Amino acid sequence: MKVLSVASEAYPLIKTGGLADVAGALPGALAAFGVDMKVLLPAYPAVMEKIRKPRKSIPLPKLLGAEARLWQVKTEGIEWFLLDAPELFDREGGPYIDASGQDFGDNWRRFAAFSKAAALIAEGAVPKWQPDLVHMHDWQAALTPLYLAQGPAAGTPTVMTVHNLAFQGQYGADIFSALELDSSAFSLDGLEYYGDVCYLKAGMLWANAVTTVSPTYAQEIRTPQFGMGLDGVANARADDLFGIVNGIDTSVWDPATDLHLAENYDLGRLSARKANRKALAERFELDPKHKGPIFTVVSRLTWQKGMDLLVETVDDIVNMGGRLAVLGSGDRALEGALLGAAARHRGRVGMVLGYNEPLSHLMQAGGDAILVPSRFEPCGLTQLYGLRYGCVPVVAHTGGLADTVIDANEAALAAGAATGFHFGSVTADGLRRVIERTIRAFGDRKTWSKIQKQGMKADVTWERSALRYTDIYKNLTKKLTQ
Repeated sequence: MKVLSVASEAYPLIKTGGLADVAGALPGALAAFGVDMKVLLPAYPAVMEKIRKPRKSIPLPKLLGAEARLWQVKTEGIEWFLLDAPELFDREGGPYIDASGQDFGDNWRRFAAFSKAAALIAEGAVPKWQPDLVHMHDWQAALTPLYLAQGPAAGTPTVMTVHNLAFQGQYGADIFSALELDSSAFSLDGLEYYGDVCYLKAGMLWANAVTTVSPTYAQEIRTPQFGMGLDGVANARADDLFGIVNGIDTSVWDPATDLHLAENYDLGRLSARKANRKALAERFELDPKHKGPIFTVVSRLTWQKGMDLLVETVDDIVNMGGRLAVLGSGDRALEGALLGAAARHRGRVGMVLGYNEPLSHLMQAGGDAILVPSRFEPCGLTQLYGLRYGCVPVVAHTGGLADTVIDANEAALAAGAATGFHFGSVTADGLRRVIERTIRAFGDRKTWSKIQKQGMKADVTWERSALRYTDIYKNLTKKLTQ
């Protein structure tokens, strides 16, 4: 089966968040089940800098007035179609924001053109390769089924994956005339959303199946609390809505071979974590003689991620005997508050602004527990890395966090199933209580070791998830081609 994956970012070529990890890992995971997946990705400057191999050029017609072509290349074991449209993608900044941190004003056009390119590939723009199914990721690819519907490949099955419903691609209705879509697409059953245009809404309604990145999140988005205004759309698609937990690339995230660690280790040699703990303490200028647990945080510093709750509980972590190492950036006020906490609690709290991939690995290998206090979390990867590395996850009971971490309650401890700690009330008090519970468990070395080892045994690979996607692909193609 041939599948075109349409993603605005994909590791290792370009990454701003978890979407990139998923888009980069799926092709390899699906290959084991006979799926030939190729990835359509914009040819951002950062992407093209990494492409050194010969490239095959494939011409395309203009996309919303912009000159365009595809580069076909294979690198990192993945076949890529890189959409080269200089007017749209050859610019300074990131995939979505300019050098000053502001959204590009023409993102609506950039990613509509991106979606249209996906439809052209489905129609046969690439010689000798035409997909049996198109898999779109997030709002940036969500117009693909609308463009497909008005062309010769209208019957091509489509799957829409929602990685985070908070990002919807909403714009004023005045852009619609420039999208080159049939006028009927601006309707209650299409792009129209309270008088505006909503890309994700249209993709969720027009795709043949919708997936989210965890079973719990698939249920949550059907409620007003988590539906972000699209709970009605999610409920309308309830029969075709599936939650599939993400996996991680266990060849990249493997404490036994990870080149970013001070010392490698595995389940049978956990004592080697001490060297990583020492290296982590040195990197964050934490007191190496302190005996309490090191809590780590690797996160965007935002309200969604519960980082304001962390700010409220920093003093409590210190007073209860813990240490804290934070890697992240985001909201300036939260950055300032955490930098202030690090200055206030020298030797007990450390802060590194920004994102650093090697350091994020060391934080999983050297930390005792990883804090993920998100108010909502579609799937989350940080807790999966924590399980893999023996850095016990302490998570809010929401979305994929609830699906992937087993709380260390009495029943789970007695059954030997516990892998971390949950807190249901996502408030500062709730976070304080779970931190207190975690520190208490850390003091019981036998109990802590059991939780740690059980987490390291958890299946965090892509295999089961890839099988679920394969089943959805096969069922759709069978259903729609009968």
